Amino acid sequence: MLNRRAFLRLCGALGTAAYAAKASGLEGIEAASQSVADRLPGEVAKDEFYWREIQLAFKLDRTLINLNNGFTCPCPRVVLESVWRYMEMINMLPVHYQGMVANNVQTVRLRMAAEFGCDPEEMALTRGASESLQIAQNGIDLKAGDEVITTEQDYPRMLTTWDQRMRREGIKVTRLQFPVPATQDDLYERFEKAITPRTKVFHFCHITNLTAQMFPVQRLSRLARSKGIVTIVDGAHALGHFPFKLRDLECDAYGVSLHKWLLAPIGNGCLYVRREMIPKFWPLQAAPERQDDDIRKFEAIGTHPWAIRAALGEALAFHQAIGAERKAARLRYLTLRWANALKTHPRVKILSNLGEPPETWGVAAVNIEGIDVRTLAKFLMDKYRIISVPLVGGAPPNQVFDYQALRVSPNVYTTLEEIDTFVTAMEDALKNGVPATEASAWSGVQEGVD
Repeated sequence: MLNRRAFLRLCGALGTAAYAAKASGLEGIEAASQSVADRLPGEVAKDEFYWREIQLAFKLDRTLINLNNGFTCPCPRVVLESVWRYMEMINMLPVHYQGMVANNVQTVRLRMAAEFGCDPEEMALTRGASESLQIAQNGIDLKAGDEVITTEQDYPRMLTTWDQRMRREGIKVTRLQFPVPATQDDLYERFEKAITPRTKVFHFCHITNLTAQMFPVQRLSRLARSKGIVTIVDGAHALGHFPFKLRDLECDAYGVSLHKWLLAPIGNGCLYVRREMIPKFWPLQAAPERQDDDIRKFEAIGTHPWAIRAALGEALAFHQAIGAERKAARLRYLTLRWANALKTHPRVKILSNLGEPPETWGVAAVNIEGIDVRTLAKFLMDKYRIISVPLVGGAPPNQVFDYQALRVSPNVYTTLEEIDTFVTAMEDALKNGVPATEASAWSGVQEGVD
């Protein structure tokens, strides 16, 4: 039998466990967000007590500093737990529960459309940005001589997709070059000047995976529509990163990876297609004619990983519990903290737009004059255990523009201590240099994987 002291100790332990469970789930996040609801997002961005609640919602390896969150992000505990929950449910009797979960995922489509600003019948749930964009790229009818205008800094897999159509069908692909950072007007003018009578498609990023260069999506979409040109936008790094509504972009198709900034399980993406354009895109896998104008034709892949898809609902709930404005403000605060600390050094070059109005939130690129970024990335990892990604050149095989940068991308679980350690490491490299012999050993340049 428990005595009074033992009973109180047990109650204390249970209370601690209950608090930990609450902090790692949606209840703790919602309560914390409610407590700051009357404050502006920019003010909340600096509130470390609030963001500590967010950090507790993740199970992370804090022996490493992850500043490559533009790749694939950890899921919150509540999201990961829901994957296992749905997997166990389906595994009990797949022939019964798989169909049930599949039908219930319709609620995720409704919630995603409401959150990101489109009609539910314009939102297809896919496995990632590459699948979403290839549906649009391979699904639009083109014939020999038709022209696609894209950029040299678009995502490698998407450029490869256009190159394959060029080889198979004889279409023309024009890749525009531009400096980084660039202005919105400059990017608009480059597309406008490149239009020819054979131009059928504009394909560009909302923000690039390299420097987070933002494009004037709405303006380019309006320009394209006035010329009868289709717009396909790569939003892999945008949705869930900073607030906007899909319908306001006015593009024809928009593809997203949700395992990035929405913190969904790997294998989740979405494709927005403007309703009147749905019949104009063929699906990747055959669909019956009766689905020609049905957004669900783009989801046909055979047997789905429904547990992963259903868990998207928890990722969306987590995003909403923080709030899109607060999340974007925090990401910008973290980025400006390191960028402002380094940018005044004469050898440091920031290749992302840091000014107002905001064009940079959680992704920015930097280099140090005289230090190869591959060497720098290895130095950061070896001495400070900082994970970042060095990016060199353009998209293979046509690396025709000079580009070198270290891409730095924190997330909501990144601490100020981790950001400040990165600043210290960069100042160390500036002051003391980096052993040049390390460059040949580094093989971390990523091509087409983030």
